[in-house]
Amino acid sequence: MANTRTVPSGTPTNVTQKHNKGGIGESTLRPDGTLKVTGEFAYSSDMWHEDMLWGQTLRSTVAHAEIVSIDISEALAMPGVYSVLTYDDLPAEMKNYGLEIQDTPVLANGRVRHHGEPVALVAADHPETARRAAAKIKIDYRELPLVTDEASALAADAPLIHEGRDDHHSGHVPHPNIVHRQPIIRGNVEEARKRADVIVEGEYTFGMQDQAFLGPESGLAVPSEDGGVDLYVATQWLHSDLKQIAPVLGLPEEKVRMTLSGVGGAFGGREDISMQIHACLLALATNKPVKIVYNRFESFFGHVHRHPAKLWYEHGATKDGKITHMKCRIVLDGGAYASASPAVVGNASSLSVGPYVIDDVDIEAIALYTNNPPCGAMRGFGAVQACFAYEAQMDKLAAKLGMDPVEFRQLNAMEMGTIMPTGQVVDSPAPVAELLRRVKARPLPPERQWETAGEGADVRALPGGLSNTTHGEGVVRGVGYAVGIKNVGFSEGFDDYSTARVRLEVINGEPVAMVHTAMAEVGQGGVTVHAQIARTELGVTQVTIHPADTQVGSAGSTSASRQTYMTGGAVKNTCEAVREALLEMGRRKNGSYHPAWAHAELLLEGGKVVTDGGEVLADIADILENEAIDLELEFRHRPTVAFDLKTGQGDGHVQYTFAAHRAVVEVDTELGLVKVVELATAQDVGKALNMLSVVGQIQGGTTQGLGVAVMEEIIVDPKTAKVRNPSFTDYLIPTILDTPTIPVDVLELADPNAPYGLRGLGEAPTLSSTPAVLAAIRNATGLELNKTPIRPEALTGTL
Repeated sequence: MANTRTVPSGTPTNVTQKHNKGGIGESTLRPDGTLKVTGEFAYSSDMWHEDMLWGQTLRSTVAHAEIVSIDISEALAMPGVYSVLTYDDLPAEMKNYGLEIQDTPVLANGRVRHHGEPVALVAADHPETARRAAAKIKIDYRELPLVTDEASALAADAPLIHEGRDDHHSGHVPHPNIVHRQPIIRGNVEEARKRADVIVEGEYTFGMQDQAFLGPESGLAVPSEDGGVDLYVATQWLHSDLKQIAPVLGLPEEKVRMTLSGVGGAFGGREDISMQIHACLLALATNKPVKIVYNRFESFFGHVHRHPAKLWYEHGATKDGKITHMKCRIVLDGGAYASASPAVVGNASSLSVGPYVIDDVDIEAIALYTNNPPCGAMRGFGAVQACFAYEAQMDKLAAKLGMDPVEFRQLNAMEMGTIMPTGQVVDSPAPVAELLRRVKARPLPPERQWETAGEGADVRALPGGLSNTTHGEGVVRGVGYAVGIKNVGFSEGFDDYSTARVRLEVINGEPVAMVHTAMAEVGQGGVTVHAQIARTELGVTQVTIHPADTQVGSAGSTSASRQTYMTGGAVKNTCEAVREALLEMGRRKNGSYHPAWAHAELLLEGGKVVTDGGEVLADIADILENEAIDLELEFRHRPTVAFDLKTGQGDGHVQYTFAAHRAVVEVDTELGLVKVVELATAQDVGKALNMLSVVGQIQGGTTQGLGVAVMEEIIVDPKTAKVRNPSFTDYLIPTILDTPTIPVDVLELADPNAPYGLRGLGEAPTLSSTPAVLAAIRNATGLELNKTPIRPEALTGTL
C-alpha cells in the first residue's frame, strides 16, 4: 500500500498541457452509458439491505385545512408495522427545512397548505403493508379558505399562507403572501416611450411544468452504531441536503453520512428535500435500515415543479426598428413553500429583457405563496417563462414594423460590451446575431407533398401521428424563430464554490489518478468530463472516479448549468496543483542530472514528464515510486453581488450563455393538431470539452422546451387546488415519435474568465425552443397564442 503524502497546494502552474488521449475535446464515452442502456445500472430504487423495512408517506387529500385530529391506532396495530410517526414524534427542536427559507415542515404541524403535503410516516416489513397501514391512519380535516392566484393572494383580507412574516423575509415586499420581489429600474421609460413609433403589449400565461424524470424519488437510510445514519440517495446537492437533514434529526453533520446513489434524471426536481428526512427518521426510530421509493403518483407530489407564470409586457420601437423601452411585470406562483422562489425571481427579473439592447426598462417580478403545489427549480430557472413572453413581443414588434423577425432581432441584439438592465457589462462574447444567422441560413426541411401522399402516406409524420386522424387535409406549415439568454452558476452574491480531491499514485506499475468530488451525476456527464480533465492535466490514461459523498467538500448543486464550470474548474485546479507537486518532486530527485528540470517548460504526457520540445525526462511512476500526492482544493468563480432591492442594479451574474432555435411545424387547422418537423438550434458553448455530450445536452434541453410548448402541464383545479393529472397517462411528455430532427450548430467562442473558456450549456436550449415552436404555430395559423402549452381547442377556436 502506498504511503500518502499530502503536498501543500502552492501555486498551480500556468502550463498549457498538450493533447492527451482521452482528454478534453474528445467525445469519450460515458463510463455509465452502456450499463444504463442495457438496464444494468444500479439506480437508487434498486438498493437493498438485509432486514430492511419499507417507508411510506401519508399525504394530505386537501389543499388547505386545519388538522383537527390524527388517529394512528389501527395502523400501529397491523402486523408487520414497526413505526408510525407524526409531527409530535419529531426528535429535534428544528422541525422545518428549506433551500433558502426554512418554512417547510418535515410533517404537517396542525395545518396542511397544499394537496399532497406529508402528514405521517409508516415503516413496515413489506411495501404493501406500509401502504395499507398508511391508508388506515384517520385524519379529521377542517378545510380553510384557499389562496390560488394573485387576486386571492394579495387581497387585503387574504388568508396568510405563513403567519408571522412581519418582515416578509425581505423587508421590501408589500404583502406577506409575496415570497420575494425584485424590481429593476434603468433609464427613463416614460421619456423613451415618447420616442417610440410603435408600441406593442402582451399578456402571457405559462403553465406549470413537471421535471418528469423517469427515476422516482428513492433512498435507503441505515442507522449506525454511533447513533448516526448513513443515507444513500438520489439527489442534486449532497451538502445542501446534509445541512437541512442534520438539524431536524438532532444530529451533528458528521453523524449524517451521505452517498450519492444512481440518479434517474433530475432537471431541478431533486434540489429540494423529498424522502431524505423521512427515511432517516424511520431508520432512527426503528433502528433498522429503511428504504423509501415513491410510485409515479406520489412523485408528482414529492418534488417541486416549474413556476407557472403570468407575464405582462410592453415594448416600443422606432420606425427604423430600434427598441426604445420595455416594461414588464412577472408574477410567479411559488405554491405553499418558498423553495428556490427568491432566486427564480432574481433570474426572471434580471433576464426579462432578453438578449437585446434596451436602455430604458421598468421591470417587476414577484413570487407568491399560494395553496397550489410548491414550485422551485427546473431547467431554465425563471428565464424560461420570461423568454416565452419577450420573444412573442419581438415577433409582434417586427410584424407591426413590417420587418423580418430575424433581422429585427439581429438589429437589436446585444454583443460583448452591452450593458444589462442591472448595469452589468457583458464582458465575454455574446454572439446573438450570429446564432440567429446560423439557424436562419440552415436549409429548410423539404415540403411534404400532401396531394400525392395518398394511401401511402406515413401517418407517423403527420399531425396526430399514429392516431391516423389526417392524411394531409387542412395541414399548413409554419416557421418560427427565438433566441434566449441564461445566466450560469449561482448569482446575487451567493458563495458559489466547488471542491475536488485528486490523488495520484502508482498502481501495478502505472500512474493512476483518482478524482473525488461530491458532484451529483444526474445524467449531465460530469463523471466523463472529470476523467477527461484529469487525463489532460496529469498526462495519465487511468482515471478512477470516486463515488460522490459528503466525505469530501461540497461541489454545490448540479443545477444552474454550473457543474462543468465549477466542479470541472475545481478538478482542473487541483490537478494543476498535483502536477506542480509532482514536478517539484521530480526536480528534487532528478534536477541535478538534467538542466531541463530547472529551465524548460515541463508537461505531463503519456505517463511521462516531457519538455515542450518533446524530450522525455522521466516516467511519472518512477518519480512517485511508493508515494502518493493527495490534494483537496476549492474553486470559486469571480464574485457577484446581490441586486439592489429598489433599483435591481448590481453585477449579479458570473456568466451568460445564449442559444437560438428555428422551429418548423405542420398544423392540422381543422383538428388543432401540431407536428414539430424540425427544431434547428445554434448555441455558443465557449469550449466543447466533450462534443458528444454537448450535442446530447442541447438536444435534451430542446426537447423539454418542445414539451412545454405543445403538451406538458400540471393541471391544478382552481376551485380545490388539487392536482388533477399526477400520472404519465395524463401528464404528457414527448416520446421519440413526438421529437423532431434537432440539428445542432455549435460555436466555441471562449469566455476568458472560465476554465478552458467554457460556458455552462444545459439550460439555454430549454429557453428558446418553446417560443420558437409557438412562433411557428402562429406563423402557420395567424393566431396570437399567448399561453403554454398549446392545446387543440386553442387552434380550432373552441375554447
